[in-house]
Amino acid sequence: MDRKRGILASVAIVLGGLGYLVFGNFGENLVYFVTPSEVVAFTPDHYDKKVRVGGMVVKGSLRAIPNTLRMMFELTDGADTIPVAFEGIPPDLFKEGQGAVVEGHWGADHLFQSRMIMAKHSEDYMPIEMKKSGGVLPKKDFFKTLKME
Repeated sequence: MDRKRGILASVAIVLGGLGYLVFGNFGENLVYFVTPSEVVAFTPDHYDKKVRVGGMVVKGSLRAIPNTLRMMFELTDGADTIPVAFEGIPPDLFKEGQGAVVEGHWGADHLFQSRMIMAKHSEDYMPIEMKKSGGVLPKKDFFKTLKME
């Protein structure tokens, strides 16, 4: 009887610890991003607070500032567009017409100051070397890949 109680207590402690790790810290570690439409609607209370914004980089908007690590571009969600000033080295997948999430703050000057860009790529991503050589990704039928033999 004592052995059974000890095993049950051990299992309860392990499950309680796992539950705390999963659910206790889960909410603190979630990082949400807002859209450019939500940023445009920010009140002065939100100015200069760190936030992530997700959207598409507007084609033709990317401008590098010579002899610096700064660049300017616009981010849109299709409804609203915001100007972004970035300082740093952008990721390799970052380009116009692609999705991106930027982290920084929206100021009273209505300019989003960013120090981090996370580029998104399409599901048809292929290595640069393959793209340069004219390679094409094979299109597979998802359900055929699940066929059991």
